[in-house]
Amino acid sequence: MDAVRKAHEENSKRVISRAVDICKSKHVDALTAVADGDPKDAICEAAEKLHADLLVVGSRGLGMIKRAFLGSVSDYLAHHAKCPVLIVKPPKGSHK
Repeated sequence: MDAVRKAHEENSKRVISRAVDICKSKHVDALTAVADGDPKDAICEAAEKLHADLLVVGSRGLGMIKRAFLGSVSDYLAHHAKCPVLIVKPPKGSHK
């Protein structure tokens, strides 16, 4: 279990580092956070705690049926976050 947690932490650090680098190259100030728990609640709580001006989240591009069964974190955040939410769709032609 510890190995899995460590792998997730390392992956999170790589993803966040890349995102921060992209923001810096575009002269965008960004705050990041890594949280445990249900993504919907954890992201809403982090955005509120950080007093976010804008929440940027990705969309996996699930079809309507998969989204109905699995739920959509980005959809939940768009309706429940206390700040504006920007949902970034996957590039056209990417795998779903």
